[in-house]
Amino acid sequence: MHPSLARLSEFLVDAKRQTYAGLDDDATVSAPLLPGSKQLGYRAGDLSYRDIYFGMKFFVGQETMQASEGVIWSMSYAGGVAPTVVDRNEFLAIYAFLRQALLAVGDDRPFRGPPQFENESFRYVNTSSGDVAEFHGEEQIHRGGVKVYGLRYSGGLLR
Repeated sequence: MHPSLARLSEFLVDAKRQTYAGLDDDATVSAPLLPGSKQLGYRAGDLSYRDIYFGMKFFVGQETMQASEGVIWSMSYAGGVAPTVVDRNEFLAIYAFLRQALLAVGDDRPFRGPPQFENESFRYVNTSSGDVAEFHGEEQIHRGGVKVYGLRYSGGLLR
């Protein structure tokens, strides 16, 4: 039996806060399933979460949630910093800000971050449609009015 949508959302928020958003690559599994990937994992009770991605400046990945009966939810995503971002310090600042925005994720839309988040010169905007059962969306980060990062995502319950 699948967990309720409320339980699924609550677990996703916890998992995201305990992996990339909260710990960055410190949450990386030492032996990822796929060579060359980064893999993050979290488990609570009978639910487990896995995030596997490739790349850094531009990356693609997939998150999955598993219950005792197997994988029940998934989200695919792709995005990264703008090609004009070449300075390492700027690149690191953008991803540090992204993690701050992702920590503000809520149970009502547990896909990525909140609809809007601002800090100093950065502004995060996340637009999405649907709910945890089936959704798609896009997030962007602007610095001084210039887009410096973008990502698209989609997913939902597996049937």
